[in-house]
Amino acid sequence: MRLLRLLPLALALLAGPRNAGATEPVLVVADGGSNQAFTAAALLARPDCAAVTVPNDVSYRRQMEYRAVPLLALLGSIGDRRFDTLEARATDGFVTQIPIRLVAAGGTGGAVAWVAVEDPAHPWPPLPRLSESAGPFYLVWVHPERSGVRTEQWPYALASVTLVESPMHRWPQLALPPGKADDATLQRGQEVFLVQCFACHRLYGAGAGEMGPDLGTPQSATRYLTDSGLHDIIRDPRAVRIWPTQLMKGFDDVALPEADLDAVVAYLHAMDGTFTAK
Repeated sequence: MRLLRLLPLALALLAGPRNAGATEPVLVVADGGSNQAFTAAALLARPDCAAVTVPNDVSYRRQMEYRAVPLLALLGSIGDRRFDTLEARATDGFVTQIPIRLVAAGGTGGAVAWVAVEDPAHPWPPLPRLSESAGPFYLVWVHPERSGVRTEQWPYALASVTLVESPMHRWPQLALPPGKADDATLQRGQEVFLVQCFACHRLYGAGAGEMGPDLGTPQSATRYLTDSGLHDIIRDPRAVRIWPTQLMKGFDDVALPEADLDAVVAYLHAMDGTFTAK
């Protein structure tokens, strides 16, 4: 809610330490056998770098202005059809899986994805309730409503963006059990889980996120939390329990409508006992 098995065509955003004297953050683009490295200054000087206004920035919760490069331009031509997903990894362990089709839709009237670049000479403000900004690299969307882009598809503090296969191909244990695969509510719950929860939580070992606990092992979350407890934690974790390093901020009914929340809980129930970790 924030095991690669392949060595795919990759885009690596290597964000170094941000303290004084640290190595300057570098964007490394790996395309087949060629590698290119870009500093923030080099990206800001690109001819396709533009001023971008984001009226309702998901992370800052207000209008923001950025200098940014189109993500499609950085990806270039995606020739290998095995790779239908962008795995965007942040420095804090948040790893979101973004379908390539969502990014490609920006070229045909859909939401447009941009890699915003923080100018060291003009740093962005700290994020709400945090001491760090969203930089040095941040994936933002213009007109997200055109493609149904959701809150967890705005990764900030990017560490890498890698072309991979879809989660369902990489982790078969995410599939609904036989006899339930055609249930529309469970299908919706699976879809929402993969977008809104999977960036932080693994399920039966599946996934790459490192911010939250695995919701399947050693026990399913549905066994030690009531449905109302799960509901309340997803809506506002701090209303249920608080600890010093707590990161999850919760989802309001705009980011996660009630029907979607109920579908996610139903999906977790359906998945209980379907996979035994080795």
